[in-house]
Amino acid sequence: MPVETATRTMEISTDGGSFEAYVATPAKGRAPAVVILQEIFGVNFHIRAVCDLFAQEGYIAVAPDLFWRIQPGIALSYTDEDVEKARACHKRFNASLAVTDIAAALKAVRAMPECDSKVGVVGFCLGGKLAFMAAARCEVDAAVCYYPAGVEKDLPDAPRISCPIIIHVGEKDPWTPPELRQRLAAALANHRGAQVRLYPDAGHAFANFSRTTLHKPSYSLAYSRTLALLRRNLGPELDLDALWDRHVNSEFQDHDLDATMNTMVAEPYVNHVPTLTGGEGQAQLRRFYKHHFLPKLPKDTRIIPLSRTVGADRVVDELILCFTHDIEVDFLLPGVVPTGRYVEIPTVAIVQFRGGKILNEHIYWDQATALAQIGAFDPKGLPVVGIEQSKKMLDEHLPANQLIPQWKDGAD
Repeated sequence: MPVETATRTMEISTDGGSFEAYVATPAKGRAPAVVILQEIFGVNFHIRAVCDLFAQEGYIAVAPDLFWRIQPGIALSYTDEDVEKARACHKRFNASLAVTDIAAALKAVRAMPECDSKVGVVGFCLGGKLAFMAAARCEVDAAVCYYPAGVEKDLPDAPRISCPIIIHVGEKDPWTPPELRQRLAAALANHRGAQVRLYPDAGHAFANFSRTTLHKPSYSLAYSRTLALLRRNLGPELDLDALWDRHVNSEFQDHDLDATMNTMVAEPYVNHVPTLTGGEGQAQLRRFYKHHFLPKLPKDTRIIPLSRTVGADRVVDELILCFTHDIEVDFLLPGVVPTGRYVEIPTVAIVQFRGGKILNEHIYWDQATALAQIGAFDPKGLPVVGIEQSKKMLDEHLPANQLIPQWKDGAD
């Protein structure tokens, strides 16, 4: 099911007039807020999508029109023609006046009845620079700066920053070269709540999921770090541990298709990595669970939990999956006739959440040990082990390095 949100616009008064802001909110209850600070393209379709995303995460997201003093309502695309228009707007832009407008937006957001008073800023490119300036000059509870172009002019303000702040920069971004990154780190060295995070192979605008500049691995990691900062300093607190337990119980205990799907967002994604089984989207994933997962679980299936790590938007489960191969297990041993053999497989599940729903699952295991345990091949002479994998996970004192031919020769 989708995470429910609502959108609207609001009018904000400031020195010299008023301007409009795009607002996306969780559908129910009070929530902390983030003010989203635009790129040089204005409050365009991408910035509105960013607001919608943060609303799904449980935040009131407000994107003020910071180009209103030039021309209200500028919302450009990423075509060559619009890039030139954006650069022309940037040349006429007054950053100090924009910080005045951001302060007005922060005040207006805090006055919203649905806001619980905690407000952060998240900015991209020009907005990243403005988020840095706002952290120094305005009252904010947390600040996130993505590839802040032009921030070198604002480094003298760094000692004024007292809120937690994270700065995301791409290693290949010409706007944040190594010398500037060193100056940023030095300027914030005495701020215990400051982070400067570098993303190898990422260029400028690596987190813009509406452009070809997107570098997905860096975007994903930066997004998780952003949420960690916001959750820690603004809230809201989500019990991801209980949410994941509810999903697993719906699958393995209750075999309840509807309950399983109700724990997931509208377009979830599941990938059992060794076999590429799972699905993308509600329709495909419902088909997978209905025909190839829930009815294909062996009768004695059980899970031995080993560890669980809960982050801001992810749960990492380490476990041992145990079963007797008494049915064709489509998701794990597709096309393999049941052998009747007992199997134990160390498994890792990495689960990402969006707000209160599961967004995706990446499930990993060693397919070689699974095939060895059902007798699909003879592992003798190969660097493959069978049930010894799970035994070693449960008892670290069992022998190690038995597959290394020279191990015994090196004994003291």
